[in-house]
Amino acid sequence: MEILKAIDGRRSIRKFQRKEINSNILKQLVRYGSLAASGMNVQPIKYIIATGKKADEIFPLTRWAGYLKGKGSPSFEERPSAFLLILNDNQLRQSGFELDAGAAVQNILVAAHAIGLGTCWLGAIDYEKISEIARIDKRYKLISAVAVGYPAQKSLSEPAKDDIKYYLDDEEVLHVPKRGLDEIILNIF
Repeated sequence: MEILKAIDGRRSIRKFQRKEINSNILKQLVRYGSLAASGMNVQPIKYIIATGKKADEIFPLTRWAGYLKGKGSPSFEERPSAFLLILNDNQLRQSGFELDAGAAVQNILVAAHAIGLGTCWLGAIDYEKISEIARIDKRYKLISAVAVGYPAQKSLSEPAKDDIKYYLDDEEVLHVPKRGLDEIILNIF
């Protein structure tokens, strides 16, 4: 898939098919994350790939689609097949790692979309309990999680009119309003 088409078409997916993802594909997504820009090339971002029973343990510790008040959350049957846990290595960087993590995760999201996978970047998670389940050493800080699976829903962007809240239509298609350039470009010098 052409990169610009992948960027334009990628939206968060919150409902997935119950279909396993080959571990080599998940490792490849992590590799794409590792190729992202990193301040001074320190590369403090580390990953844990959770599948199977571990992914099932993590699932109830995540919160989804706040605007949809439960209607947008996946049921247990619609849960993702895997979670990529995004961590910072505190021995390599104590601050500024959020920029590295953002660049890495964006690479992962776009790459996953380009190969037919759906993703949802999650920050509304139980950091403490997930860290316990994943046995994350104190050296690392859990930053976020990326849900990964084969999509079971469509998600489309559209121009924002009066509201930026995403919504489901009658056919369960997720619509994501995006602000126009006239609203987000403050000035051109």
